[in-house]
Amino acid sequence: MAAQESKTIRTPEVQIDEEEKVGPPPRYKVLIHNDDFTTKVFVIELLVAVFHKSLDAAATLMWQIHHHGQGVAGVYPFEIAETKAKHAMALAQANEFPLKLTVEKE
Repeated sequence: MAAQESKTIRTPEVQIDEEEKVGPPPRYKVLIHNDDFTTKVFVIELLVAVFHKSLDAAATLMWQIHHHGQGVAGVYPFEIAETKAKHAMALAQANEFPLKLTVEKE
């Protein structure tokens, strides 16, 4: 039998520049837009069910949306923000409301 040679696996040294370090993912706001048809009660129920707001926080945000034309329902990573916005609009459609939600970078 031949003597087995010991092989050493060489791995390159990796240097990470400061610019290459990964930071936290960007966050996105889910905005609810006011309309003249969606009821205030539905908006409050939606904020509680989808965005996990307390009743008081949901009522306060509903009035902000009503008076200012829009309000931030929550801030999340993109996939979560998009999913929550789509879920909320699907619930609005199922209840025959034209509620509009959009997602924009924070």
